[in-house]
Amino acid sequence: MRTAARIASLLLLGGIATVQAAGGYPGVITLQVDATDVQRRIYRVTETIPVRPGRLVLYFPQWLPGNHAPRGLIEQLAGLRFRAGQQELTWKRDPLNVYAFQLQVPAGVSQLQAEFQVATPQATDSSRVTRVVMTPNLLGLQWNQVLLYPAGYAARDIQVRASVQLPAGWKHASTLPQDLTAAANQLQFAAVSLEDLVDSPLYAGRLLRQLDLTPAGGRPVHLNVIAEDEASLAATDEQMGIHRALVRETLAAMGPARYSHYEFLVVLSDHLGGIGIEHLQSSENTLDPAYFQSWSDDVDSRDQLAHEYTHSWNGKYRRPARNWTAHYNTPMQNELLWVYEGMTQYYGMVLAARSGLWPRDFAAEEFALTAAIYAEKRPGRSWRSLEDTTYQPIIAARRPLSWVSWQRTEDYYSEGALLWLDVDTRLRELSNGRRSLDDFARKFFAAPASKGTISTYEYADVVNGLNAVAAYDWNAFLRARVAGTDQPLTQGLERAGFRLTFTDTPNAVISDYEKSGGVTDLGYSLGVMISREAVLTEVVWEGPAYKAGLTTQTTLIAVNGLSYKPAVLKDAIRQSGSDGKPIELLVRNQDRYRTVTVICPGGLRYPHLEPIAGKADAMKDILSPSG
Repeated sequence: MRTAARIASLLLLGGIATVQAAGGYPGVITLQVDATDVQRRIYRVTETIPVRPGRLVLYFPQWLPGNHAPRGLIEQLAGLRFRAGQQELTWKRDPLNVYAFQLQVPAGVSQLQAEFQVATPQATDSSRVTRVVMTPNLLGLQWNQVLLYPAGYAARDIQVRASVQLPAGWKHASTLPQDLTAAANQLQFAAVSLEDLVDSPLYAGRLLRQLDLTPAGGRPVHLNVIAEDEASLAATDEQMGIHRALVRETLAAMGPARYSHYEFLVVLSDHLGGIGIEHLQSSENTLDPAYFQSWSDDVDSRDQLAHEYTHSWNGKYRRPARNWTAHYNTPMQNELLWVYEGMTQYYGMVLAARSGLWPRDFAAEEFALTAAIYAEKRPGRSWRSLEDTTYQPIIAARRPLSWVSWQRTEDYYSEGALLWLDVDTRLRELSNGRRSLDDFARKFFAAPASKGTISTYEYADVVNGLNAVAAYDWNAFLRARVAGTDQPLTQGLERAGFRLTFTDTPNAVISDYEKSGGVTDLGYSLGVMISREAVLTEVVWEGPAYKAGLTTQTTLIAVNGLSYKPAVLKDAIRQSGSDGKPIELLVRNQDRYRTVTVICPGGLRYPHLEPIAGKADAMKDILSPSG
C-alpha cells in the first residue's frame, strides 16, 4: 500500500525481498573501530544499529566505487555476534547472497549491537585485491571494510557516526569532520551519510607530514605523507612546487573544484599493499619509499597522483549513470569506463607533463610506448573490443592471465588514453587550434548534480558534449573505435605530428622501469617480459618466444651457452637480427629443463616517436603548462 511517508518497491537482490523506503533510515548508526592491534593486523568493530521489531537484513558492502567489480572482502569478517541488550540473537547468511545477513528483531527492541573482527591480510597477493592494510607503523582504513548496513535504503539516506581508536602517538589524515573534544587517539567524527563515510578513508601512522598545496584563492588541498622513517618525508622546494603545479594545472584543465577540500593520502612504504584509488575529496596512494629521496630513479610512477586527482572530477563527481548505484550491494555496469578511466589515464599523463612530474620528452615517450603496446603486444584486439575490456574487472578481478596479450585485460585504461589523444587532436584540428579536450572537460564536468552530490551521464551526453566543442560525427567515430575490433591506434599521434617508429635503443620510459623494477622488456623483439628473477612474466601471443613454445612462469637459465643475464640476451637478439642465426635458450619450467631455439629477425626493437616532416608539433601544445 502506498502512503505519503513510505513508498514501497520490491527489490529482489540475491533472493532477498527488501523494501526501498522514502526518506532516511530512522536513527543514526554508531560505528566504533579499534585499530590498535596493528601487530596482528586486526580491526575490532562494535556497531550499534537503530532497529524496529521484525525482519532485518544487513549488508556487508560488495560493489565498491572505484573498484568496478564486486570486491568487498567479506572473507575477512570474523566473530560476528548480534545482541539486543543482554540477549544474543541468531543470524543466518542468505544462501543466494553471501553478503547479506538475516535477523529477526524481537518485540520491544529499538537497537542492536553488532560485534565482529576484520582479520586483514598478513601478505599482499599478486593481484593486489587482497593486500596488507595494517603494519606496526601505519594503516589505511576503508570504512566499507568494517561495517554492516541495513538493506532497503540508499547509502546517502543512512547516517553513521564513526569513531576509531588508534595506537598511542599516531597521527591521521581524512576528509571526515572531526569532533575535536575527543580523547587523544580516540577519534570521534561527526555523523555523515554512509555514502560520504565510505568515500572518506582514513590513513594513519607513527610518522605523518602534511604539506600544503592550496592554490592562491582556491579550496584547500593537502599532501598527507605517511612513511616508515623521517628521511622519507623530506621533500625539496622544487618537488613541492611541482605538486602545487599539479593542482593548478588540473584546475585549469578540468574546471572549478568539485570538493570543499582535498586530501592526497600518500603512503611511502614497501610494507603496505599497493593502491591507487579515487574519492571525491581524497585519494589513496601507495608510492615508493624513496619517492622524494630518489626523485629521478622512478619517473614512470609519478603520474599516479595526477591520475587519482583527476578522478575527483571524472568518475567521482561526474559518473556514468549505470556505474552509480544507490548502495553497495547493487551491481554496477561498466560500459563507459573508457570515459571514466580512459580519459583519466590520458589526463594523468598530460597533467604529469604539464606540472613537471614528468619531463615533457618522457611523456611523449610514454605515448610512444602505449601505442606500441597496442600495435604489437595486444593481438587480442583482433577479437575483443575496447568496450568489452570494461567488463574485465568483473570477469577476472585482476587475477593473473596466462596470455594477457591475447586474452586482453583492463585495456580501457591505456588504450583509452590513446582514444582520448585521438579525440583531443581531432578537436584541435577541427577548430584550427582554438579548441581542445580541455574545453570539453571544463563544460562536461560542470554539469549539475543529479544523484545527490553526484552528476551522472549517458553515452549521448559524451557525444553531445564533443559536438558542442567541434561539430563532427562523434557517434560514428566513437562507436567504431570503442565497439569495433582492430581499430587504428596511431592517428592521434600522427595528427599530433609524430609517427611510431622502432630503434635498438630503449626509450626513456622502458629504461626507467627496467631500472626501478629490475625487469627486462623485450616485448617488441623476442616477445617477452622478464622479471628480476629471470622468469618470463609475459609472452606475446604469436611472437617469436611463443612460436618457440615458451610460456610464462618459465625461467631463463642460459643464452647460447652463457649464464643468463639481460645484457647477454640483448646482445644475442641484436646479433640474431644482424645475421639471422637462431638463439639457443636453456630454460626451466617447474622441474623440466629443455633447450629451445628462437629467431629475432628484427633484432632489438624499442618504440619512439619520430617527427613527421611538415607537420606541426601539436604534442608540444598538449603537454605544455596552461599558463
